[in-house]
Amino acid sequence: MTINKDLYFVAVKVFLQDQEGRLLITKDRFDAWDIPGGRLREMDFVTPLEAVIERKMLEELGESVRYDLGDPVIFMRHERDELLPSGEREKRRIFAVGYRATYRGGEIVLGGNHEQYEWVSLDTFVPERYFTGGWLRGIKEFIEKVKIS
Repeated sequence: MTINKDLYFVAVKVFLQDQEGRLLITKDRFDAWDIPGGRLREMDFVTPLEAVIERKMLEELGESVRYDLGDPVIFMRHERDELLPSGEREKRRIFAVGYRATYRGGEIVLGGNHEQYEWVSLDTFVPERYFTGGWLRGIKEFIEKVKIS
């Protein structure tokens, strides 16, 4: 019996909440909603995940944003089609570790891959209006964990 293994990209994501408990969500240049963070690069193989997060936060939210990084709280699996340089589309699967973080200040200046951000109240936020797939399941799981704690 042959067992086929799947290929996953690995990512770190940040559930960044402000002092009022609102969650930061971002919209990328491909018109998809997301939360800060992203995939590890080849050079990140031996880099501590916290350092990868620091790089991603700098790239996506700007150099003045300050936050306190907490522990991993959510593990997500997401699948999406991505446009390849050849113009073809290919399925990508992503395994993401979601960290909780508290926003401490600084001006948010979005990087080149994002065009919009919102702070959403977890009490009234309807994640289905923004997210799909594994990101939606992860956001919903995070909201449930926050309500319990």
